Amino acid sequence: MCRILGVSRAQYYRYRSPKPSKRRAEDAGLKQRILRIFAEFKQRYGVMKIHHELNLELQPLQLRCSPRRISRLMKELDIHSVTVNKWKAASASKTKVEQRPNLLKQDFSTTGLNQKWTADMTYIQTKRNGWCYLSTIMDLHSRRIIGYSFSKKMATDLVLKTLESAVKNRTITSEGGIVN
Repeated sequence: MCRILGVSRAQYYRYRSPKPSKRRAEDAGLKQRILRIFAEFKQRYGVMKIHHELNLELQPLQLRCSPRRISRLMKELDIHSVTVNKWKAASASKTKVEQRPNLLKQDFSTTGLNQKWTADMTYIQTKRNGWCYLSTIMDLHSRRIIGYSFSKKMATDLVLKTLESAVKNRTITSEGGIVN
């Protein structure tokens, strides 16, 4: 049969009962170490940092491992570092914003509801949508959030929806109130 297939008997028996080569045995040990380092550093380390950590471990054993080999093993393990984009400040609006006087002047005391509202906007990082924006309005008398809106984009529409939400939640008299 070996003659028909054009294979020597030694090759056939080597194929039937393969013994892992020294290189494959080393790779198996390195894969375990790579996975441990990768998990230890919360999946943030790439090839070069894993290379550095791994060689620190292998140094007492007088062994070394190249970045190329680590890259190959990481591909076989189907792992790669998780990169997080650095936060960038939103660009300034191109339209001129009309400056308004500060009517509150750091006086946050009130005698009743709906006299003074304060608005705020913050950004929140989410896993699914990245950075999102939360706009809120709080009544300074009750210290409760009376309106809010959440959006992927920081736009005027977000603030207007928040104001509409606050107006829906409160009955407003004709007396003037302040939104700061």
